[in-house]
Amino acid sequence: MAMTPDGRPIPPPYADERAMLENWLDFHRATLALKCEGLDDRRLRLAAAAPSLMTLLGLVQHMAEVERNWFQRVFAGRDVPPVYEEGTGDGFALAPDRGIDEVLPVWRAEVARGRELIADASLDDSGRLPDHEAAHVGDQGVSLRWILVHMIEEYARHNGHADLIREGIDGVTGA
Repeated sequence: MAMTPDGRPIPPPYADERAMLENWLDFHRATLALKCEGLDDRRLRLAAAAPSLMTLLGLVQHMAEVERNWFQRVFAGRDVPPVYEEGTGDGFALAPDRGIDEVLPVWRAEVARGRELIADASLDDSGRLPDHEAAHVGDQGVSLRWILVHMIEEYARHNGHADLIREGIDGVTGA
């Protein structure tokens, strides 16, 4: 697999649909991790811009929650608690004693669980949305294909936030 100079996997220019979706998701996962590299916990807790309280540490926690929700709850139908109990359950709230050395392995474990749960599934296999989410989508069921596209979109959106936060912290741009 080809890699960018900063070590992220480059999605193949030609692949079947499944490989293309999974590789783009992995690229965006690696981008979020890259945005946190080289920063200490104090700087990872710096907010984006007033009035936002979004931080890089909070983004990694949030994406752990997102990974758990879409792959364990929705796709696999598991009844699992939130990864982080603070705040609204979206992962953005920070705990004073929890830093990146704890958060990154938890996020990576959620990514690994998601990969395991979909490894033998078809893109046409379905997960089940809770009623409040189904109302937004228009259906109780969503295919694995839909979930993977949504996950790429979710990471891409938050990687844009991460770009701005990182630039505000130390001027680092790119990726």
